[in-house]
Amino acid sequence: MKTRDGQRARIVRTAALGLLIAACGSRTGLLLPGEGFIDDDGGSDGASKDGNFPGFDGAPPDFDGAMELDALPPIDGSRPDVPLPNDCPDADSTLVYVLSSNDVLYSFFPPTLEFKTIGKIVCPAGNTHPYSMAVDRKGKAYSVFDQGDLFQISTATAACAPTGYQVNQLGWTTFGMGYSGDTTTERLFVAEGNTNGMGGTSQGLGFIDTATFKLTKIGPFSVPLARCELTGTGDGRLFAYCVNSTTGSVIAQIDPKTANVIAQNQLKVGTVNDAFAYAFWGGSFWIFSGQGSTTVTQYDLDTLTESTVTSLADQIVGAGVSTCAPR
Repeated sequence: MKTRDGQRARIVRTAALGLLIAACGSRTGLLLPGEGFIDDDGGSDGASKDGNFPGFDGAPPDFDGAMELDALPPIDGSRPDVPLPNDCPDADSTLVYVLSSNDVLYSFFPPTLEFKTIGKIVCPAGNTHPYSMAVDRKGKAYSVFDQGDLFQISTATAACAPTGYQVNQLGWTTFGMGYSGDTTTERLFVAEGNTNGMGGTSQGLGFIDTATFKLTKIGPFSVPLARCELTGTGDGRLFAYCVNSTTGSVIAQIDPKTANVIAQNQLKVGTVNDAFAYAFWGGSFWIFSGQGSTTVTQYDLDTLTESTVTSLADQIVGAGVSTCAPR
């Protein structure tokens, strides 16, 4: 949740386009009131019959464990020349959804910087609260709570339902979450976040099959990463936002097949004590961070600049966006 000084011409143009589209039809990613939650097809995680994401063979990742994060190249800001997912007719009106530590679900529209309250979630979680969140192309949100329970949340009504996920699979209690996919499939990726016993280092990347709710580990990150959140795109890219041990942060591009860290950019925003979440929309990363309240920071991947753009008087802990979002 970070604010930014001013807005770029590209964002203004995107805003105009997004508002025009919104005026012509409803925004994608919303479940209509009364729609079901857990469906027979298990969502759209794109697993093949053997449970694998296309291109993932289950083999251990091939990396040089001595690789230093500082030695990695910067993230390539160019957009892969691949079509949008097949079921994304109005990508520019796609919303980002954010969830607060006070159990409130909001929508956020980057071109206008507008937050709208959807409602307060009431999950059967006892005295626990959201830790992270991700949203699929159908508008279904999944949120892991701070004791490891995984719930499904309607982005239309904030209604909450339990899933069949068994807590503490692989010894992972909490994790950052995000979808990445291609024109036909997407998968729910997770980055282990229960780092107390790991010296502040995440145990790596995995994915959750939302048909069986089984957690599968892909592998350790090829360079050490701290507690991270994930976001992805409809052209197969996956990114991690990780805070440094004191101040500042890193956005790392992750190979979703191997957990290799293939590029990274250093940012000034963030402290180790912040709650944080983020999402990729329209060529920028939108970072929500703070303590008690939230500042929204836009990190423009074209210009490699970060700016505070708005704020919210609530502490955001999870964010999710459809892989239909503009790239």
